[in-house]
Amino acid sequence: MTKIGLLSDTHSYLPENIFIHFKDCDEIWHAGDVGDATILKSLRDFKPLRGVYGNIDGQKVRETFPLENIFFCEEIKVLMKHIGGYPGHYAPGVRDLIKKEEPQLFISGHSHILKIMYDDKLHCLHMNPGACGKQGWHQVQTLVKFVIDQQEIKDCQVIELGKK
Repeated sequence: MTKIGLLSDTHSYLPENIFIHFKDCDEIWHAGDVGDATILKSLRDFKPLRGVYGNIDGQKVRETFPLENIFFCEEIKVLMKHIGGYPGHYAPGVRDLIKKEEPQLFISGHSHILKIMYDDKLHCLHMNPGACGKQGWHQVQTLVKFVIDQQEIKDCQVIELGKK
């Protein structure tokens, strides 16, 4: 069983209470738009970290994370891409990528809209944790926690950090 803390769109701001909310997590996943690369060090010093770079990220973040990250967590294949859209409204090329890779979990960021929904056509769960930074049009900073247990994704929790 692997407990995951998922965040996105920090835009160079890392709320301190993330460390409280993610203290019981085994890994942290960042879905892009990190901003200041020192955020990666803070997260890595705390827990193992996976992620992708986003459209605002500079060279240091792009040297650390790929544009697309495809990996297994336990028996779940994960596809992560910052600009991804969501079921029925994928970004250009994302639907084809999902069809090719056949992940059970697709994670994106970018929109600053928290969204967790299943794509019945592509047989894939989509998660976007919203945004936990202060920049952007979102009103509430959000995170997501969930568990991957062999072939099962479960115990999903949405965490509201408060108004930005």
